[in-house]
Amino acid sequence: MSLSLQKIWLAAVLLLIVLHSSDGGFEQWCIADEQTPDVELQAGLDWACGKGGADCSKIQVNQPCYLPNTVRDHASYAFNNYYQKYKNRGGTCYFKAAAMTTELDPSHNSCQFEFSA
Repeated sequence: MSLSLQKIWLAAVLLLIVLHSSDGGFEQWCIADEQTPDVELQAGLDWACGKGGADCSKIQVNQPCYLPNTVRDHASYAFNNYYQKYKNRGGTCYFKAAAMTTELDPSHNSCQFEFSA
């Protein structure tokens, strides 16, 4: 590897270290997997908002995360709320393979997806 490529590689590694959050991980949100059928997303949404203990009040009619009114969008909000609330106590972003983590903040318009370290 040439000296200039080594410098670029080293700079990239250092940048990643600097961008790394203080708790040892990157910021991550939990969202619905694009390939999951709505029926499976609905089951995960029902569980998250019920027995899972997620706060789903913001995806109710006239609330900031109600629109777009799709199963996928509502599931993403509920999955993330559950994940942020319970990830430090063993909660995961799995939902029977209906969800995935992302490092891109899924917030939009007045709908803010929570993140907790």
